[in-house]
Amino acid sequence: MTMQQSTGLSELAQADTHFHLHSQTNLRDHQSEGPLVICQGDGIHVIDEAGNRYLEGMSGLWCTGLGFSNARLAEAASRQMTVLPYYHTFNHRVPDVVVTLAERIARLTTMSAPKVFFACSGSEANDTMVKIAWAYHRARGNPRKRKVIAHQKGFHGSTVMGASLSGLPNMHQAFGLPLEGIVHVQCPHYYRFAHEGETEEQFKDRLVAQLAQCIEQEGADTISAFISEPILGAGGVIVPPRGYFAAVQALLKQHDILFLADEIICGFGRTGQWFGHQTLDFRPDLMACAKSLSSGYQPISCVVVDGPVYAVLEEQSAQLKGFGHGFTYSGHPVAAAVALETLTIYEEMQLPQRTRLLGQTLHDMLSPLLDHPLVGEIRGIGLVAGIELVRDKATRASFPMHITIGAQVERAARQQGLIVRNMGDAIALAPPFIIEPEQIGELMSKLTVALDHVAAANIL
Repeated sequence: MTMQQSTGLSELAQADTHFHLHSQTNLRDHQSEGPLVICQGDGIHVIDEAGNRYLEGMSGLWCTGLGFSNARLAEAASRQMTVLPYYHTFNHRVPDVVVTLAERIARLTTMSAPKVFFACSGSEANDTMVKIAWAYHRARGNPRKRKVIAHQKGFHGSTVMGASLSGLPNMHQAFGLPLEGIVHVQCPHYYRFAHEGETEEQFKDRLVAQLAQCIEQEGADTISAFISEPILGAGGVIVPPRGYFAAVQALLKQHDILFLADEIICGFGRTGQWFGHQTLDFRPDLMACAKSLSSGYQPISCVVVDGPVYAVLEEQSAQLKGFGHGFTYSGHPVAAAVALETLTIYEEMQLPQRTRLLGQTLHDMLSPLLDHPLVGEIRGIGLVAGIELVRDKATRASFPMHITIGAQVERAARQQGLIVRNMGDAIALAPPFIIEPEQIGELMSKLTVALDHVAAANIL
């Protein structure tokens, strides 16, 4: 199927260019290109204002695991709106549904006596983790431990702290970021950053040694935390080498540095386990979750705090007469009700097992693309995959930036009725959890045609 062509912007699109400031968008280009206006959802598909139907290969923004038309989630929201549309969690108050949700999340984790804090976005959750890390060290008599180590090419949100933690220069330049005290270390991407002749094990050891050197140079007594996504999503779906996080965790423990897991993308089933840190074999002190928590149907996020960290916070709170953090919409009852129903559906569909099986299907179907002239690497785990586009497969050389090969593939896929995401010259896939094997086949057919068209246009 080829999408309908338009000679100009629709009335809605024109209004968008006049009145709407877009996220993560080239604002000048948007004035002429306009938006893709989506008006309806149907299972794994979305439909634009012209009636064109797209297989949503990215679950929106990694989040809509149950697709775009789940009646049970709509009913959960409607029911809660009629019972208790809003209440807060300040000063010993709580909506009943929030208590139930906190317990459900806590019981899914492997943490010891965890406590769950709620917010509305992944950015807020990551900010909260940093504040808790600061509070933890201050309470233990180490107020100088404030620096945070993060990865180059990691993504942790768009708030001031979230953007600072993110190792993406385009999120820093316009705003004078990152904040002081944020330290970025090498992205753990073997394909792109290994030395010639270096094995994956040697690459892992070198990165851990560099982290150890970074800690020594910065001073362990000044570092509060290390933050990482289990799989670096917006940086290109980067899977660190086997054993990397276990070695990092041992190093952090040696220096009394907290391990913060950004599970915004990986959490709640995406990698074939409930949480990405289980798949990548480490145990965080705090973790932030969002996106799949409500299948994207309501804005909700959470921070799960391990028991020993919480115990320090509790003692500090007693001394200070309160825990001075929280948001108006922390634990919003409608969002909590939708998240609770989402978790119920996940458990009914045995989600981790499902994503493991479907993930195997996805990666099996992707593997022939390694022979495609544009494709240098295919990576990922479970229902998340990244495709590295290269100019020269033998040397791994990238295309010149001005060619924007990744954007070309994204546009060509859209013409075939498939939505993917390009992060530079990496193409990401994170289809809804409800996708079926034959629909993965459909996704692959559309993507292959798009790659062929772009390869032909660039005369490889």
